[in-house]
Amino acid sequence: MLTALVIIFVLAYAAIALEHPLRVNKSASALIGAGLLWTVYAISTGDHHLVSEQLGESLMGTAQIVFFLLGAMTIVEVVDAHNGFDVITTRIKTQKLSTLMWLVGFVTFFLSSILDNLTTTIVMVSLMKKLLDKRDDRLFFAGIIIIAANAGGAWSPIGDVTTTMLWIGGQITTTAIIKGVFLPSLVNLIVPLAVTSYLLRGRAVEGVVSVDDDQLQATQFEKNLMFFLGLGILVAVPVFKTVTHLPPFMGILFGLGLLWLVGDLVHKSKEDDEKEHFTLVHALTKIDMGSIVFFIGILLAVASLEHTHILTAVAKWLDETVGRQDVIVTIIGIVSAIVDNVPLVAASMGMYSLTQYPADSFLWEYMAYCAGTGGSILIIGSAAGVAAMGLEKIDFIWYVKKISWLALIGYFAGALFYVVEFQLTH
Repeated sequence: MLTALVIIFVLAYAAIALEHPLRVNKSASALIGAGLLWTVYAISTGDHHLVSEQLGESLMGTAQIVFFLLGAMTIVEVVDAHNGFDVITTRIKTQKLSTLMWLVGFVTFFLSSILDNLTTTIVMVSLMKKLLDKRDDRLFFAGIIIIAANAGGAWSPIGDVTTTMLWIGGQITTTAIIKGVFLPSLVNLIVPLAVTSYLLRGRAVEGVVSVDDDQLQATQFEKNLMFFLGLGILVAVPVFKTVTHLPPFMGILFGLGLLWLVGDLVHKSKEDDEKEHFTLVHALTKIDMGSIVFFIGILLAVASLEHTHILTAVAKWLDETVGRQDVIVTIIGIVSAIVDNVPLVAASMGMYSLTQYPADSFLWEYMAYCAGTGGSILIIGSAAGVAAMGLEKIDFIWYVKKISWLALIGYFAGALFYVVEFQLTH
């Protein structure tokens, strides 16, 4: 049975990693993998009651992450529908390309820690289309945006799916992850920024002539209200968890209800056709449900390996073969550039117990950094990279030649900084 489970998981994993050449959506591969794994486990094990109990337990953990993501993505879509992000983007004004690079890098870095790296990448790459006319410049900026978004998401419990998973799972706490991973993540961004701004020195921004579109526009009051309310709700979720000790998904759903109420009250006097664009019902149709379904599939697939103790055996083998925990986690980070970091972190959570490695220990904090930033090394290694690839039609080979080496030196610089910082502070 164990051999069959490993083979099924490896094949499903390979199909996820080779999504683009196979032209099979990774969500389909994840769901088929999860279905086959649990089916084989249920048939091979005589105790069907035990399997049902374990599946229910895994489903509860998966549902918490999915509900949180659904709430967060809906809030961001509502803000975007009101053009709320103009509050930030209209303030970016400079004539030097290198200065703009630093501005965009830092705005992306901090914005992705409040929203998430996928949403921030979409917002910032879309902004570059409005600010830069030359395609080569936009591609370079897209590369830096991917690095900045992944670095920004790594140190925030709500900034990256993998960090959110560790946070909801109890492996990290809000204050500790910010304190421990913020500076290494900043180093991860500053090193590529410094190199890129040197390459772009002396060059002027070639702007795009703006064209008005026919899309419904929110008033300035509505823009500001929905932007600050949406961001306020997202930022308040960790506070809600700390005060009430309720899971984060409850805080995000509560906040979503408040945003829905405010939206309905603000637009109540408008005609139905006019206000439809701004409603939460419309925002729900804009959510990337494919990604949500993928998370469900992959988390349930990994859960089956956890219950059959395969992951524990892998952890033991890694410890015996490699030995050094920092090297193991660094390797996991680099591998996340090739395959999705969500299943990698999900697998790691099943491999190492909280009894052996308590919350906020070196393993979990370093895992959040490596899995969060390692995906920048290749464009298919993170949701942010895949989004930018689609928006700007970035070629995989171009990214490897121009951006991968920048992401790699940033990754190792931040990793080294974290290890040294940990040794000095503990």
